[in-house]
Amino acid sequence: MADKLERLRIYFVTWNVATKYPKQDLHQLLDVHRHNSSKTMPDLYFVGLQEVKAQPQNMVLDMIFDDPWTKSFRDVLQKYDYVKIRTQRLQGLVLIAFCLRKHITHLRLIEAQYTRTGFGGMWGNKGAVSIRLNIYGVSICIVNSHLTPHDHLLADRISDYNTILTSHAFSYSDTSKILYHDYIFWIGDLNFRLHGEDLTAEDIDMKVKENQLKPLLERDQLKRVMEKGEAFEELNENVITFPPTYKYEFQSQEFDLKRRPSWTDRILYKVNADVYDDVKLSAVQHSYKSHSSYIQSDHKPVTGEFDIIVRPTVPDHGVEFQPVTQWFIDEENSVSYRLLSDAKPTGNDWIGLFPNDFSSLDEYIVYEYVGRGKSSPVPFEPHADTERIYFSDTALRSPGMYQLVYVAQRGNQLGILGVSPPFPGHHRPA
Repeated sequence: MADKLERLRIYFVTWNVATKYPKQDLHQLLDVHRHNSSKTMPDLYFVGLQEVKAQPQNMVLDMIFDDPWTKSFRDVLQKYDYVKIRTQRLQGLVLIAFCLRKHITHLRLIEAQYTRTGFGGMWGNKGAVSIRLNIYGVSICIVNSHLTPHDHLLADRISDYNTILTSHAFSYSDTSKILYHDYIFWIGDLNFRLHGEDLTAEDIDMKVKENQLKPLLERDQLKRVMEKGEAFEELNENVITFPPTYKYEFQSQEFDLKRRPSWTDRILYKVNADVYDDVKLSAVQHSYKSHSSYIQSDHKPVTGEFDIIVRPTVPDHGVEFQPVTQWFIDEENSVSYRLLSDAKPTGNDWIGLFPNDFSSLDEYIVYEYVGRGKSSPVPFEPHADTERIYFSDTALRSPGMYQLVYVAQRGNQLGILGVSPPFPGHHRPA
């Protein structure tokens, strides 16, 4: 499969959910019915949310369990064989990454970060969260941000952007900054409004109803600061053909005219096209739209879908598990594996026991660190680098089908080097 792979399809969602809990069905927002029927499901989904309910008791629970929004998106996508690979949260800001199961062993250097910009950087009610990763030889960075609101605070939004750019830092030196990645996608409630106090909320409402979007977009603050080089000038945005996404009356498709309607919710991107000798990178955007049928927030969600060029011939040095016939409950069990090519283990690498068809990398039952627990080279194997790792007799406690996952842990970054074939766990026959 990897030899024929030339591009990946990525689907983005950004939605300010206004502290509401999920109530409406999310299938249409994720476009899974259309994708499933035409067999063009995205390879990756990234969901960026703003104003997720962030009371202290919610935050504590979310450290242990998925927040209700993450769970709702995961419940939909797991039916289509997606695995949640990472969630990053900063108070009300949440960014969730999902990957088709067939690609997860090609994920490398996954890392999440955040930057606070609220109250001069002291508070996380505004700011950015991000997830970066390598897959099939390219690096991708996704930023979800919620910038300063209100028409007159344009200078604060510009400052927020530049603070995020300079403060956000990742561990891998080649891509230590956001804009150093091959592909950058910046989504979120950017809170840019329409320029000019002479344009009333009623004027905007009238022009939208007449489908006169172009004269309104000419007043868009984001487009103006991009043209002036004050913020977001490094990024691109496709043509907007949908109505302003804010502010709506709750449970309505009508504007709340206490605020001037504006396009606060956006998806922007950048491609560093000429960084490799063997291929010219590119991103093609297939859709950019809002979803008016979602009425539980005062914002409309916005989605975008892209195809990006990848480099599948770049080796990513994985791990091969030997087939496991069966494991026994309440007994010590083991598995043999070998690192392929020049992959090198570290003391922080671990192998996790997962239920078969797991839908999240957080779903491990138990894990053992490579090289720290009971392990040994396997004698008389055709490959001298074959290792065997042992799990204690408390690891497997109930019958079922299981899988093992090798996770390479490098500081704040992790990669999925291998997944074993499914195997049964049960009591040893009497």
